[in-house]
Amino acid sequence: MGSGHDHTHGGDARVSRMLIAAAILTVFFIVELTTALTIGSIALLADAGHMLTDLVAMFMGLTAVLLARRGSASASRTYGWHRAEVFTAVANAVLLMCVAAFILYEAVHRLGNAPEVPGVPMIVVAIAGLIANFAVVLLLRSQSEHSLAVKGAYMEVVADTVGSIGVLIAGIVTVTTRWPYADVVVAVFVALWVLPRAVSLARAALRILSESSPQHIDVDELRAALSAVDGVTAVHDLHVWTLVPGKDMVTAHLTSSGDSNRVLDDARAVLAARGLAHATVQVEPPGCADDCPGQTDW
Repeated sequence: MGSGHDHTHGGDARVSRMLIAAAILTVFFIVELTTALTIGSIALLADAGHMLTDLVAMFMGLTAVLLARRGSASASRTYGWHRAEVFTAVANAVLLMCVAAFILYEAVHRLGNAPEVPGVPMIVVAIAGLIANFAVVLLLRSQSEHSLAVKGAYMEVVADTVGSIGVLIAGIVTVTTRWPYADVVVAVFVALWVLPRAVSLARAALRILSESSPQHIDVDELRAALSAVDGVTAVHDLHVWTLVPGKDMVTAHLTSSGDSNRVLDDARAVLAARGLAHATVQVEPPGCADDCPGQTDW
């Protein structure tokens, strides 16, 4: 049975980057929320709400990464805490959807009665937000491909960057034209920008939780490749699923009348060529049930 592991150096880098990112977001969230409440800007409030989900995502993701690194703490949890980051991604997606729904609701109530919002504070805070978001994006980008928890936080920060750009535009329009609905329009834009990304994150996480086959693995092609191994007469009980992103698992039973060790080596090569290092392969003689003696596992 092959086993994956999180290299200590990579794990430490991921944690330290997330801690720095969380500190940056915390400082800016306080600034943005205070300004939004002071000047009554719904666009800033929307961005602050999204920034709060960034923070929650960061801390939940950090918790998930730390739990996953602990590995298995008991015999009842043989996969350890790896799935913690998948549950975290679902929670992040739900939180994003709730924030977007609230902003849309508030924006509708302001139609026809938009308050005057000073544009200069919006511009200043938006620029500060862009700087903070850009710094966090640089910190998390390389790690987002290796962890769904980090990817969830990364996606929220990227979306929040677009929100900061929108707030900046709203501030400029407000200062130059005095149009009262610039703030409301940007708030709606931010909410609509967030929703599809939240749905995408939720779908990715739920696909893993439902143990669907990874989208990049053609199961029919894999079955054919295993069947083509010299000496293999049948392939059954083939299952492929994802534990967490970057850790795909596979189990397979191969019926063979040939040399079991050679069949195992060839099957291992077939799986490794498709990135399936975490595998359990059982080789059994023709007509043998799953529990027959003499079976060989890898």
